[in-house]
Amino acid sequence: MKSSAFLGNSDLKAFGASIMDGSTNSLDDVSGGSSAEFPDRTSLMEVRLQAQEDEITLLKSSLADALRKLRIHDQQMLLLKQHLIAVNPGAARSLNQVCCADGLSRSCRQSVSSQDGLCHPASSQVANSTGEENGHSHTPKVPSPRQRPSCQDRATQTELTLQGLDSGQERVPLALTRAVQSLSLEDALPEGMSVAQESLSTLEEGDLEEEDEEDEEQEERAGGGGGGRMKDSSWSPGVEEAIQPTRLIRRVGAEAQDHNGASEDPAGSAPQTPSSGSPAPPKDQCHSPLSPILEDGKKPLIRRNSERQMRETPDRTKQRLGKKAASSANLLARSPSLESRAKDLISSSGSQGSSRGRTTQGQSIKMFLRGRPITMYIPSNIQNYEELKMDLPAEKLELDWVYGYRGRDCRANLYLLPSGEAVYFIACVVVLYHLSQRTQRHYRKHTDCVRCLAIHPDKIRVASGQTAGVDKDGKPLQPFVHIWDSGTLATLQTIGLGTFERGVSSVAFSQSDSGASLCVVDESNEHMLSVWDWAKGIKQAEVKSTNEAVLAVEFNPGDSSNIITSGKSHVHFWTLSGGALTKKQGIFGKYKKPKFILCFVFSLTGDVLTGDSEGNILTWGKSRADTKTLGKGAKETFQIMRQTRAHEGSVFTLYVLQGGALLSGGGKDRKIIRWSADLAPERECEIPEQFGAVRTIADVDGEELLVGTTRNAILRGTFSDGFVAIVQGHVDEMWGLATHPSQNVFLTCGNDKQLCLWNAEEHSLDWSTTLEESGLCADFCPSGTVVSVGLNTGRWLVLDLRTRELVSDLTDGNEQLSVMRYSPDGSYLAVGSHDNFIYIYGVSESGRRYTRFGKCTGHSSFITHLDWSKDGKYIMSNSGDYEILYWDVAGGCKLLRNRYESKDREWASYTCVLGFHVMGVWLEGSDGTDINALCRSHNERMVAMADDFCKVHLFQYPCPKPKAPSHKYEGHGSHVTNVGFTSSDSHLLSLGGKDTCILQWRVTGGASGPGGWGREHQAPAFTASASASASASASASASSTSTNSPEPGM
Repeated sequence: MKSSAFLGNSDLKAFGASIMDGSTNSLDDVSGGSSAEFPDRTSLMEVRLQAQEDEITLLKSSLADALRKLRIHDQQMLLLKQHLIAVNPGAARSLNQVCCADGLSRSCRQSVSSQDGLCHPASSQVANSTGEENGHSHTPKVPSPRQRPSCQDRATQTELTLQGLDSGQERVPLALTRAVQSLSLEDALPEGMSVAQESLSTLEEGDLEEEDEEDEEQEERAGGGGGGRMKDSSWSPGVEEAIQPTRLIRRVGAEAQDHNGASEDPAGSAPQTPSSGSPAPPKDQCHSPLSPILEDGKKPLIRRNSERQMRETPDRTKQRLGKKAASSANLLARSPSLESRAKDLISSSGSQGSSRGRTTQGQSIKMFLRGRPITMYIPSNIQNYEELKMDLPAEKLELDWVYGYRGRDCRANLYLLPSGEAVYFIACVVVLYHLSQRTQRHYRKHTDCVRCLAIHPDKIRVASGQTAGVDKDGKPLQPFVHIWDSGTLATLQTIGLGTFERGVSSVAFSQSDSGASLCVVDESNEHMLSVWDWAKGIKQAEVKSTNEAVLAVEFNPGDSSNIITSGKSHVHFWTLSGGALTKKQGIFGKYKKPKFILCFVFSLTGDVLTGDSEGNILTWGKSRADTKTLGKGAKETFQIMRQTRAHEGSVFTLYVLQGGALLSGGGKDRKIIRWSADLAPERECEIPEQFGAVRTIADVDGEELLVGTTRNAILRGTFSDGFVAIVQGHVDEMWGLATHPSQNVFLTCGNDKQLCLWNAEEHSLDWSTTLEESGLCADFCPSGTVVSVGLNTGRWLVLDLRTRELVSDLTDGNEQLSVMRYSPDGSYLAVGSHDNFIYIYGVSESGRRYTRFGKCTGHSSFITHLDWSKDGKYIMSNSGDYEILYWDVAGGCKLLRNRYESKDREWASYTCVLGFHVMGVWLEGSDGTDINALCRSHNERMVAMADDFCKVHLFQYPCPKPKAPSHKYEGHGSHVTNVGFTSSDSHLLSLGGKDTCILQWRVTGGASGPGGWGREHQAPAFTASASASASASASASASSTSTNSPEPGM
């Protein structure tokens, strides 16, 4: 729901993703943009064309996969025939004879030798039947190259050979085999076993053998290649090649599914723990269906190209298949809009322990982001993951304070009510700030950024209009105007739903009829001007205003049928009559036409005074019709009667005091000038440069004034005593947030290069300083005396909190820094950068001295979040491509290759958005950028999350199950960039992106004591052999109970 005024890259991404969702049924959520501009037809067609190309690519991949499975099936059939030949020679003779008789069998058809290029007729050698009669056992032998028959399958290059006991062999005539030509494959199998069962046995045993080989390879690597167990000598490379097609089924499917997970931990991951129900077979046993042959003959059946295959090591074979699986997975991942079909394809060829959503095999959980699997290991203290209950947290949030004011791009948005409250807005909140009591109340019924305000003549009712924005699915929301009671904060009327486009830029109540009418200008291309009977919600008139920007609208105080609008290069005088609006343009005549008419007021004499971009105040009046020049049909016109030079630069605001005196506020000169009723200057003052230009003025008591500025500050003061700030805020997007370890103060920084320290108890700004570059991240040293700030150029600073003195100035890389984090004892500082590295510094002298300790290298994308373990020895980090890596800092910044060993480690903080303990914060089908930040409370009872859709969520901690329920809170008008709890967990801070707003939430409810799973969350002992079907059903159950708690009072 980002405002259209905040159009950026994330907004374009939001709309583009929504179009793809509609055309290709994507499961991906879009980032919450607020663009009000729709792409043209060309852009829409390009998006749809790309989606169709992705579909074609996936279909090609599916076809290739199907062809590969057919080849594998043929190879399996050959294996079964080989087994059949071994156990029933009579059936083998029958099958071979049938092949030779009809000429249709693929395994016996003629083929061209790769060596001599000649066609060889199919033939087979059969053992002499007298061998069995004499009691001799059959011992199959592999023929020499000269004796090798040429019966060959071009698809698999596998041949069927049988040899007798002795050298005397003879061919069996066709007549001797016709009696047994009707034998099937089942005739050769052991009693009670079918072909399907034998094939399944082959697959399962091939999988077990593959797992054994992988274990041996890992042990060989761990032991330097010489300490691992040796494979059984009876298994030669020829045998491995003979069963390779069986293993290919499992390998290609599993590696394609886990490819992204493998890149998630490129340096190594924990081996899967075998389930208790299916222990791995011992190495000295043979599990192939060909084992009887191998035990008897000690020589395997081999491929025709076995000599070349024998020269290839198993590692090269694995590498080749791994590349194939990786390319297949990348092909599927390139089409996120077809994620569901991609998952189906991968799952169909995966192992039996996998499921589409998550996998619990080996005590791990697997979640998907944009089709990429991310594996997370279940801690040992969880007895049964499936029976964990995810409840709403006992704590809730209440909006306590709003920091900031929107003055940089809005006008006429500061008024004083008879109650002593100043009313203004920022983000989606209209703030009522009591000047003497220094308290705030908040009107929070808007769904997107508020853009304009108007006060009813009774000084109690208020009208506020908002922009349109978009929802989380990229669909545009309707702008509207709320009329509400400032005393009770109750909404009295909502007008304009389905009428206004893009947003509402200006509103005004009529004066002479006791405020019965409301005039509204929207932000459509024609800037529609409409008049409403707001009490009844009836539109009285509507007309196209102009294609130029409209900046102000007002009723004539003495005549509600007269309306004036001004903006870019125009002043229009409107007359409402008979439900229609007619327009007359202001005539500049001999005076220079300014580029903008920025503001206007009505003098006590009825004249219209305008302020323009040339720094002049123009006095407008009616002139009689010029019948001599224009004839009898001439009408009266509005012309400039007088021009007064007022300011250097633009005149941003005009305000008429009760006695008729006029106040004007300048832009470039930052001056406030008081004029007499006949526009003679009386007094002036200049506001400090740090606050910017004058945006709007409100009278307090005739002497004291409130001044809104273009740098989002509200000043209070007089001409004689000067002005001081009572409200301040950032003026550009914020990202950096740090809370003090022991005090209720926090620090913020952003793209406006301002570094600000705020007091959460006093609701005030303690100090601010200007940086040379944009600040993107910050953290307090555990001692609380210094704070480190990361900038967007790789440079980072350390400042003394009390004196603001620069303690250290260092640089790591030349890309922006994304996270600064001190270890719990303050002995280390970790600096996460967009160059994919984490720089570690040793800290001494209470945070005033820094020495490079090491660098963590291993991420394949930029660092996004990191946390220290409670003992200060390890780091957990996330990156832009959804990696979760662990580092042994004390051991030399080493990457922990076995992530399984970190599953029980306790973390001093939890800000990583990817991790087992916070997996439930992700919605199904989430984009990897949907969550910008999260933070665990210090008591470890709750976790706050900042999303890309203007929302703040509060979950219980931990929340490791999908779709965990949460309390959801609105108020921001842009993506929420960061969240953090104060040291006592009494308040939560949240930063808005483009809305430049800081919201301070009070934590209410809940019980004291450490967090974690209570007794009601303990489950029976977890069994490693839990089935995948049970996992899937539990996931569905968790999804069905997922709820969001509405904001109290919303």
